[in-house]
Amino acid sequence: MIGLLSDRSGRLHKENVISAIRKTLTATAVATAVLAGSAACGTVENLSAGQKLDNAFDKLGEERSLSFELDLDTDAATLKALDDESAEPGEEMPDEVAELLSGARFSVSMQSKKPLEKSEEKDFSAMAMTLSGPDGDLLGYRMVGDYTYLRVDAEALGKMSGSPMPAAEELPDSAGAFKKLLAGEWLKLSTKELEEADRQMSGAEGAEPSAEPTLDARAQKKLMKALRKVIAQEVDFKTSGGSDGTEHIKATAPFRTLMTELFDALRPLQKELPGAAELPTKKDFADAPNEKVTADFTLKNGELTEVSVDLAKLAEKAKVKKLALVVRVGKGEKATAPAGATEVKIDELMEGFFGGAMVAGFGEEEF
Repeated sequence: MIGLLSDRSGRLHKENVISAIRKTLTATAVATAVLAGSAACGTVENLSAGQKLDNAFDKLGEERSLSFELDLDTDAATLKALDDESAEPGEEMPDEVAELLSGARFSVSMQSKKPLEKSEEKDFSAMAMTLSGPDGDLLGYRMVGDYTYLRVDAEALGKMSGSPMPAAEELPDSAGAFKKLLAGEWLKLSTKELEEADRQMSGAEGAEPSAEPTLDARAQKKLMKALRKVIAQEVDFKTSGGSDGTEHIKATAPFRTLMTELFDALRPLQKELPGAAELPTKKDFADAPNEKVTADFTLKNGELTEVSVDLAKLAEKAKVKKLALVVRVGKGEKATAPAGATEVKIDELMEGFFGGAMVAGFGEEEF
C-alpha cells in the first residue's frame, strides 16, 4: 500500500497513465503490422488474415473513445498448481490469493478529442481504470477534467499482499484522508499536484518530461522487415467465420522459438525503441517451453472485439485445464466524477497514512 500512496502515486496521474497506454497501443499496432506484413511472404490465407487484422486495428485508431478489459480465463486450482511448480516450501500461494487472482479483471476506458491514433496527452479528456476481484472492485481510478479520483478496497488488497491494513474505525480522526481511504471512500486530488509530486520524487522539480526516443522512417522500415520475416517463418494462420458476422483468426507459433527470434530481431535497434529496457536474450528463454501457443482474434463485422491467448500448453508439470489471457475491446464509456468524493491534498493524505501506521503499530517492513 505504501507504494500506491508514495513513490508510485505518480503512476496514477494523467501523464504517466496515458504514456503507458500509448506504449501499449504502439506495441499492439506494431504486432498487427507485423502480422499483416507477413502476408507478403506467406500463403493466401495469411494474406487474407493479415489484411483483416490490419483493417480492424485501423478502425480502432479512428475511434475517439475506447475500452478494454483484461483478465485470466482460469481457476484457482490451476493457479495453485502452477505456483506449486516453482514455489519454495512454505511460500506457496494462499487459497484466498488464488481465488482473487482467478477472478480478477482490469478494465480501462478513455475518451479523446481526436482519433486515438492521432491523440497526444493533451487530447485525452477523461479516463477510468478499475481493478476488480470476485467480490467487487479492488481499486478504482478516474481522471476527469483537472482532477484525479481514487478509491481502494484496503481489506481485500491487504489480504492479497499478505499485509492486512488496519480497519478504518481503529484509526483516530487525525488520520484524516487516509482513514477515508481505508473506509473505501472516493478521494479527489488535483492532477496537477500529483504531477508535481511525481517530479519532486524523481528529482526533476519544475522540469518538463524528457522526450522519449522514436524510430525514424528508415529504422522503422528495417525493423518491420526483420519482424515480418520472423512472423512469416514461424506463425501459421487459420480463419473461420459464422453467419452472424463473427470471424476468428487464429495465429499459432512455438513459444520459445518465436520469442527468441522476435527479440533477436529487435536487438539491433534496442537503443532507439521507445521506453525500451534491456531486452531478454536467447539464454533467458532457454528454459521456456517450446509448445505451440495460439492467439485467437475475434472480429465482428470487421471490428476487433476480443483477443484470447491460450497459455495452457506452457505449463510444464502442472495439470492445466484452462489458462488464457483475454482482452475484450469495446466502445469507451465517458468517465464521470464519482458522487460524494472528498477533496484532499497529497500532503494531507501522506500525513494521515504515516499517522495511521504508527497508531496501528505497523513497522516499516509490514508496509
